[in-house]
Amino acid sequence: MHVASKVLSLDSDWLRAHPLPVPDIAADKNSRGRVLAIGGCATVPGGIQLTVEAALRAGAGKIQVATIESAALALGVAMPEIAVFSLPETDTGEIALTSAGALSDLVGRCDAVVAGPAMSDAKAASGLTGHLLTLCEAQMILDAAVLMNLSDHTDRLSALPRPAVLTPHIGELAAILGCAAADIEKDRIAAVKEASDRFGAVCVLKGSTSLIAEPGADVFAYAGGGVGLATGGSGDVLAGIVAGLCARGTPQLEATLWAVWLHGEAGRRCAEQIGPIGFLARELLAHLPGLMRAL
Repeated sequence: MHVASKVLSLDSDWLRAHPLPVPDIAADKNSRGRVLAIGGCATVPGGIQLTVEAALRAGAGKIQVATIESAALALGVAMPEIAVFSLPETDTGEIALTSAGALSDLVGRCDAVVAGPAMSDAKAASGLTGHLLTLCEAQMILDAAVLMNLSDHTDRLSALPRPAVLTPHIGELAAILGCAAADIEKDRIAAVKEASDRFGAVCVLKGSTSLIAEPGADVFAYAGGGVGLATGGSGDVLAGIVAGLCARGTPQLEATLWAVWLHGEAGRRCAEQIGPIGFLARELLAHLPGLMRAL
């Protein structure tokens, strides 16, 4: 593994020096950024809702969601702000590999694609990843199940004109690198750096101290947020924030760093207002617009 030369602190000073793009006063919803979110399964049919709402809260103007047929209608009713497209599903309630063709037109109409939230079938997700890599010119954010067999797509990922963003927790990073989680824990900085360099991607290793790396550069660290963020759906929210910021035109690394900070600071506010543990991932969402305005 390669050890980064320096670890930089992600803080409000850095963010003020790298502000988010501001939409023109006459901007319409398309020019504010278009996101396609692909994910969901019968076991976690609402998880993708956290991702798409996070993208909207981060300022994206238009959201399309592709999810399993059995969950599509309920999602559309729950979120009238989005367009929902139903995909064929397997007997076990996962997105079917036969869905790939149905995604082609959708991918061409977006600025950022976030794939994987609330999916659990690594094989089906890997097939989806391979399909997206053959046709997607939009910014890609890869999360959850699509990370588990990422080594099958190393060459195509590293050849993307714009680096993908990977958002693994330690178990997913272990799968990405083909090693044990205990080995990563021995040197988390070296591990996130290796993943970033190997796939030519911006990589976030989520944890009590989140680490963010881009190829050939130093690693950023963010230790805010608190233990309350270790809850179901929290990672789905983070992936959606990254997608929303990328769709708005924020460069990959800056979008990821802003997303990690916004996610963590939303967790801190929930801890203050509700309690250090016990708040829900969906309670992070309403804090995001105010946090962006605060800086």
